[in-house]
Amino acid sequence: MRRIDIDPRLMVIICCSFSHLLFPQDIYLNLTCVYPLPEPQDLFQASQMKFEDFQRDLRKLRKDLNACSAETEKVCKLSSEENLQPFKDKMDQFLNQAKTELETQENQLSETQKIFLELTVSFSVKPKAGEKEVSPHTFFSIWHELSTDFKDQWKKQNKLILQERVKMAEECFKQARQKASYNVTPKHATGIVCIVSYFLSVTVWSHLFSIYLL
Repeated sequence: MRRIDIDPRLMVIICCSFSHLLFPQDIYLNLTCVYPLPEPQDLFQASQMKFEDFQRDLRKLRKDLNACSAETEKVCKLSSEENLQPFKDKMDQFLNQAKTELETQENQLSETQKIFLELTVSFSVKPKAGEKEVSPHTFFSIWHELSTDFKDQWKKQNKLILQERVKMAEECFKQARQKASYNVTPKHATGIVCIVSYFLSVTVWSHLFSIYLL
């Protein structure tokens, strides 16, 4: 697959400024990081999708359903009343459900194609030569290559972040171990300091005791 040409300035933003632009600051506080773009493999599979194939499959299903309905009606007409049930009720239920589901699929396909075309307009993607409108292959191939390049840089950045967190954890452990091994011995007063402190305490308590007696 031919690689797309991306403006070098855009690639600088995508691939070289992860810490400030594409990676939130709190990523450094949370090791659980979810890839922010669709997976490249999912985008590749989407690029292989063709609306024409789905439309063709649905038309075939509609044709088969009409044939089944006609055959069921034919059997019911040729069958006697005593042999008609429960075949008729079960087939009516089956055909009604199949018709409803097929109509749902047709509506969803039509709506999906409409949303897709609106999406291509939003991103200003133009049809290639020979295309009447932008195909999923044209649109998702661009995103597939962009997501592939982005994920390569995303993995590298995550690896750097993990290494930094490991380094921080090792440093914290080292500091905690040093703190635990450092024992502080209380210093006892000696000499004149001890004597003065003793008489001061005796004087204070004596004064308080005399006040209490009064």
